[in-house]
Amino acid sequence: MAMKLLSGDTRLVCELALCPLALVFWSILGVRALDNGLARTPTMGWLHWERFMCNLDCQEEPDACISEQLFMQMAELMVSDGWRDAGYDYLCIDDCWMAPERDSKGRLQADPQRFPSGIKHLANYVHSKGLKLGIYADVGNKTCAGFPGSFGSYDIDAQTFADWGVDLLKFDGCHCDSVVSLENGYKYMALALNRTGRSIVYSCEWPLYLRPFHKPNYTDIQYYCNHWRNFDDVYDSWESIKNILSWTVVYQKEIVEVAGPGSWNDPDMLVIGNFGLSWDQQVTQMALWAIMAAPLLMSNDLRQISSQDKALLQNKDVIAINQDPLGKQGYCFRKENHIEVWERPLSNLAWAVAVRNLQEIGGPCPYTIQISSLGRGLACNPGCIITQLLPEKVHLGFYEWTLTLKTRVNPSGTVLFRLER
Repeated sequence: MAMKLLSGDTRLVCELALCPLALVFWSILGVRALDNGLARTPTMGWLHWERFMCNLDCQEEPDACISEQLFMQMAELMVSDGWRDAGYDYLCIDDCWMAPERDSKGRLQADPQRFPSGIKHLANYVHSKGLKLGIYADVGNKTCAGFPGSFGSYDIDAQTFADWGVDLLKFDGCHCDSVVSLENGYKYMALALNRTGRSIVYSCEWPLYLRPFHKPNYTDIQYYCNHWRNFDDVYDSWESIKNILSWTVVYQKEIVEVAGPGSWNDPDMLVIGNFGLSWDQQVTQMALWAIMAAPLLMSNDLRQISSQDKALLQNKDVIAINQDPLGKQGYCFRKENHIEVWERPLSNLAWAVAVRNLQEIGGPCPYTIQISSLGRGLACNPGCIITQLLPEKVHLGFYEWTLTLKTRVNPSGTVLFRLER
């Protein structure tokens, strides 16, 4: 979730957890702060926020409130409906899982009515299904929804999460009182997680909250975080998806090169399977999240998803592009006549290419592109085999370097190709 950092005082607030920072943090310079060996390909899983938000009313909406029942049901479906086998193996809790106060020992605790068995029990259940558990906390004094924040308690919270068996931490940036404490808090939590000895993926929102004040230092951010949010929360709307893609194109020179194994730009959740996107718009989100090497964290109701949306989210060919071990993020390299062309280098000299129609009027748009222009001129030199993967799979065959590739793209839709030497 995104809320504004409290501005005004930009001094280092060296109190509570930030006092040890001066003693501990600088003493271990020279060692990669995160260095956890995790997220070598983009994280895949399910995250509750966009679909279920902060629903606390388990009396009126027992099937939609943030409770252990919801996560246990999703865990069961992630196994029985093939999500885990497709690669979606992280089940992630977002905000609103906590009790309003810490316990007598200063530890975070789950709401006792909605999570009566506690997070450790839930983690054990999730692990028994061959899945991993993600949890949410905040770098500031409170979470975005007003629950206890981690400021002043970074070490104890990191150890609590490790003791519970948590596998991923989404660390938000609300209610932080200065830019300096925001940045140092994100750094400190990376160290605190490492000191627990447990492998915990670290998902940050550092640049999202920093950018209104100054340009993020992505060298620092990718040094400490496994993935990070840059832009506003995704909504279940085409306008939201368009805004995320537009932002990415504007800032791609700044963000593309810092992505790679263990460190990813996160454009936020997949909203495929909900209410706001047409079929073609869902194809666009899936195709371009694959091109961007984005974490694939669905936020939907797996109990009610259609077979068509499920097939799109579980498309093995598209997931293979997203999870390609070369770990290079793709980019938009051409924009003309209401068409964007994106490409991404893949392992074994392959490339992924996406052609997106920016128009939202009329019928399918014909588009022709020179084969020699794809993959920085290398993808099909002297020739390549081209397969269309989305919106449906079509084997197009062998193309020489001198030929053209012709396609038709529906309004607000995208056609995704794989090019192999």
